[in-house]
Amino acid sequence: MSDVRFVMIGIVVITIGFIILGIFGSEYTEITVQTNEFATCYDYSDEQMPVEIDCQEILQNKIILFAVIAVIIGSGIIALIKGVKGTWDQDVKPEEMLGPGGDKNDSDNDKLNDSD
Repeated sequence: MSDVRFVMIGIVVITIGFIILGIFGSEYTEITVQTNEFATCYDYSDEQMPVEIDCQEILQNKIILFAVIAVIIGSGIIALIKGVKGTWDQDVKPEEMLGPGGDKNDSDNDKLNDSD
């Protein structure tokens, strides 16, 4: 793939990682506050009374989610680095170059001189 594609893929993957973090990570903020402040955790839903839940299980789910998001964002960063460190214009063959000093311009001039 070309280097520009890696840069674009990296930007998209990093953006998707942050969107997933924003959507699914918000449900763990209340649990994080509860585990830091109190000994027991409760699930507060709209329809019923607070229900006591296992804090460690929820924290494990939080760690798994953040590990998956870290892998997604990390792969986006790797794609960005690969795209930025790519070869870009260094591997252009002399016969494919256009502009001053390119062989295509010289071959056109040679054809004109040969026909004279």
